[in-house]
Amino acid sequence: MATETVAKPRTSLRVGVQKFGTFLSGMIMPNIGAFIAWGLITALFIEKGYLPVPQLGGFGTNAEGVANVGLVGPMITYLLPLLIAYTGGKMVYDVRGGVVGAIGTMGVIVGAGIPMFIGAMIMGPLGGWTIKQLDRLWDGKIRPGFEMLVNNFSAGIWGAALALLGFYGISPLVAGFSKGAGNVVQFLVDNGLLPLTSIFIEPAKVLFLNNAINHGVLTPLGVQQSLEQGKSILFLLEANPGPGLGILLAYMFFGRGAAKASAPGAAIIHFLGGIHEIYFPYVLMKPILILAAIGGGMTGIATLALTNSGLVAPAAPGSIIAVIAQTSRDSYVGVILAVVLATTVSFLIASLILRTSKNKGEDDLTEATSRMEAMKGKKSSVSSALTGEGAGDRAAARGEGTVLTRPVQNIVFACDAGMGSSAMGASVLRNKIKAAGFPDVKVTNSAIANLSDSYDVVVTHEDLTERAQPRTASAVHYSVDNFMNSPRYDEIVELVRASNSEGAPAETTETAAAAPTHGAHTAEPAAAVEGKAVLLRESVVLNGTSRDRDSAIDEAGQLLLDRGAVDMSYVHAMHEREESVSTYMGSFLAIPHGTNAAKEHINHSAVSIVRYPEGIDWGGKQVKFVVGVAGINNEHLHILSSIAKIFTNKAQVAQLEQATTVDEVLELFGKVNA
Repeated sequence: MATETVAKPRTSLRVGVQKFGTFLSGMIMPNIGAFIAWGLITALFIEKGYLPVPQLGGFGTNAEGVANVGLVGPMITYLLPLLIAYTGGKMVYDVRGGVVGAIGTMGVIVGAGIPMFIGAMIMGPLGGWTIKQLDRLWDGKIRPGFEMLVNNFSAGIWGAALALLGFYGISPLVAGFSKGAGNVVQFLVDNGLLPLTSIFIEPAKVLFLNNAINHGVLTPLGVQQSLEQGKSILFLLEANPGPGLGILLAYMFFGRGAAKASAPGAAIIHFLGGIHEIYFPYVLMKPILILAAIGGGMTGIATLALTNSGLVAPAAPGSIIAVIAQTSRDSYVGVILAVVLATTVSFLIASLILRTSKNKGEDDLTEATSRMEAMKGKKSSVSSALTGEGAGDRAAARGEGTVLTRPVQNIVFACDAGMGSSAMGASVLRNKIKAAGFPDVKVTNSAIANLSDSYDVVVTHEDLTERAQPRTASAVHYSVDNFMNSPRYDEIVELVRASNSEGAPAETTETAAAAPTHGAHTAEPAAAVEGKAVLLRESVVLNGTSRDRDSAIDEAGQLLLDRGAVDMSYVHAMHEREESVSTYMGSFLAIPHGTNAAKEHINHSAVSIVRYPEGIDWGGKQVKFVVGVAGINNEHLHILSSIAKIFTNKAQVAQLEQATTVDEVLELFGKVNA
């Protein structure tokens, strides 16, 4: 299979700022709905709102003379920072990290007494990262049955410690930074210098550095300003769609070729959809057009300043619809005028540049789009509007869904439960990639429900690909019909080799560290499983009595029941899982296991093995070995890794077929219970 050209690893300062901005954006963007809700409540119910309600807007007193608290203040002081902190912690260490990050942030909130968005963006990830490091200290050392006790108390104790750190240590620093940054902004406003920020903001947008500026500084300061004044100009410094619209309109009238033809569609996506990246390639193929964006941005900001206009909350995405929805009650004229004038000035400058230029960009749009994607680090979700669907169609035909513009460093196998089929496949591919000389490429497994759009490659059973693709739209997707010996593994190895062909990526360590857990697992070392009795002698049957798939699942499930590892609901879930997607793995092996929802019916990790010397029919495939799997806390992953190594070795499969004692089987799988 031919692989696409992949960009060389990038280690510049710009890339570092991009990554930082992307991380900040990852904390803010999932919670934009909450910002919008707060903005609407503020616009409607505060004292100067459309429908003033003291009990909701937080003004006046009640019948007893007590001041009304309302919704506006508590939402901005507690709800929004805690949501941001939880999201940031979860990005680092799943739900556990989110909870600890939110606890720590409460200390910052109470200590500062003002909306602590910057504090939340510090404490959330810090809480997630520190509890992750603490968990590693005792990973594999907790006696069975005490895991929940240790996990809960460690999170509670460390969360309390972080709350104290936030109260006494972080909150004064963040409050001081917020005050200083606010003073700088006020200085720019007072001296009419705020429009000059476009000189930095507009080029930053095209270079994908805007997230660090917007979500790291402008949004937190804007929210504080909005709380005090009822609106903020800062929300529109970057989000104004006017500068980009002016450039696209200039291409509609004075461009040529593909640029002219695609500009109308891009303008609609940009202005109404709020996806500003759609106009970046038009600037990249004629960089001098950045002057048009800067001129438009400065005009828009100056208009807002002169009319004293602003938004009550962030406009995300930067659509004119979102902008109008968040406009302060007294700012509609100023905001609309700022967008119109920004568009006009940008259009006039861009038109002058295009009309006086010999090269009007008729042949360079595709190349510029590729440069944009290389800077972004992944396929643009809207690039098909510029370059057509051909490349995407070819990728889809191969089952990939997208084209990477970055080295492959993070591969995930996804199945329904994330503990059986995917763990086996991950083990097989991990060994292949290591053998190819790329040990730093991370190969994990996950339940589809826990996937996030942060992986380079996603491997799923062909029946599950459609479920995984919407969650991981920017990844390359591979569909397989079995997880043990799919020929697509060699294609993935070739993709890894091609994407890393310029040498070991400098981003390897950082990428692996930043990869979210989200339920993804890697195989644990043997020491982490020894002593936990995952596989017992009595759970191995050399001559199964079943003659069909369903009864074989019952037979393997009964062995798990006999050990008290699961209850009957889990066995039912094993059948449910089989009806949705086959657990046939190839090499005469099937590993029936429950659905993701059935994990609550597992008491402790266990594996059962049933051999059928004559073979049974498993959905049209011959199966001689049925391995029942029930796992919590990843304890079963080492044994699955051992099974994967065996069943990719034809000689060892033959040994299993010829084994006459249970000891021979256990010897092949390794002394995991020694």
